[in-house]
Amino acid sequence: MNSEFTIAVHSLVFLAHLPDHMATSEEIAVNVSTHSARIRKVMGFLRKAGYVSTKEGIGGGFILSRNPDEVTLGEIYRLTCQGSLKPSWCSGDENKPCVVSSKMDKLMGNVFADAEKQMELYFDGHTIGSMLKRIKAFECPQTNNEQLS
Repeated sequence: MNSEFTIAVHSLVFLAHLPDHMATSEEIAVNVSTHSARIRKVMGFLRKAGYVSTKEGIGGGFILSRNPDEVTLGEIYRLTCQGSLKPSWCSGDENKPCVVSSKMDKLMGNVFADAEKQMELYFDGHTIGSMLKRIKAFECPQTNNEQLS
């Protein structure tokens, strides 16, 4: 998993929270708590894939171009970091005579591929819209008409 997935989901949920509003990379970066250059990189992936539209110049920025209730986290995972669950190094050596050492990399590759499929299925069950609803559910309820801060 890499940070591009989290940044993409956060950015899309933020844009879904502001329907019909253009947000600059700086505004998104402040909300995500990262540098605007990282936002522009991730938003570039999202723009090319049709999830956001852009307008340059004064009043420009990014706007959600898809229905947030139809964009799954699985789609965003596959776009930003599919295959990243498997570590870059695995134990064992395929050239060793030991059956464990020679097959461990292949075995773990299969395990990580299966785990990633399960994770993608889980992510496919959540949309940008459902994430926004979940965030709004975190708001503190007001009791006895008292303002909570």
